Amino acid sequence: MRVISAPHEFNEEDLYVDLRSTVGRSLFLKCEGFNFAGSIKLKVAIEMVEAAERGGALTPGSVLVESSSGNLGVALSVIAASKGYRFLCVTDARCNLSTRRLIEALGSEVHIITEPDAQGGLLGARIDHVRALCAADPRYVWLNQYTNPGNWKAHYRRTAPAIARAFPHLDVLFVGTGTTGTLMGCARYFREWHRPVWIVAVDSVGSVAFGGPPGRRMVPGLGMGIRPPLLDESYVDEVVLVEEADTVRVCQRLARSGFLFGGSTGTVVSCAMDWLDRHDGRELTAVAIAPDLGERYMDTVYQTNWVREIYGEDALIDPSATAVTR
Repeated sequence: MRVISAPHEFNEEDLYVDLRSTVGRSLFLKCEGFNFAGSIKLKVAIEMVEAAERGGALTPGSVLVESSSGNLGVALSVIAASKGYRFLCVTDARCNLSTRRLIEALGSEVHIITEPDAQGGLLGARIDHVRALCAADPRYVWLNQYTNPGNWKAHYRRTAPAIARAFPHLDVLFVGTGTTGTLMGCARYFREWHRPVWIVAVDSVGSVAFGGPPGRRMVPGLGMGIRPPLLDESYVDEVVLVEEADTVRVCQRLARSGFLFGGSTGTVVSCAMDWLDRHDGRELTAVAIAPDLGERYMDTVYQTNWVREIYGEDALIDPSATAVTR
């Protein structure tokens, strides 16, 4: 029996799904959604908060503030509630309604940005709002996930070593990119490992993280409206951009097999399926990271009318679709 006294003390680190029967390729999916924050961001949240506490930036009267598309906001709400801090999450209209309600249920506050910045889009506007709050009130403490080294260190210390233990003969790792914290932490770790691992960074079409043209992005969790300050492309072997309609189709396909994952997972698995097809990956050991589960996407990725309106009828799969057997 395991007993905990704080929510961040529990995180299922060693759960993988073998997707061969679902996608027809040998691909192992690392499931990061089984903790009290529901996503991989719990590791980042506790790493940044505890570093700020050790450095003296956080005191009992501090108010945490962060820009987030959703998952980090929930994770910081969990930590803030556990440690007795106030927390304000600055997000935008793309954040799922269920996520916003969850943040508020945990006792935190949400500010929603509706007007994009001329250069940085909605993300730039969110960051400007955070900076204005901090300038107006010294109690606000911005952890700044976009530049905070704790973002990538959490994955260097925990996520990547867990994968290495489970798959000592790993050949290729597929990692979704937003702030690039997960990507940079894992890539740095495997660069130092005893055997080479091909690192594939997975991004959404419309993200400018790797220099592509900006475009509409409706699924939260992946992509950036600015170049991520944490990104060092020298650690990345390959970058693949995925259309959001493909993200939706893969999420629905996984759901038809009983696995309800979030939009980021659909993007990463879509990339991995195509990559393994092109590289004849039958003999490769391949792992993809699933940052969260799908319950927070019921009003978007899994809502038929929303999908039809945003991406068209072709983004909807046949409801009778079943798992692939090969």
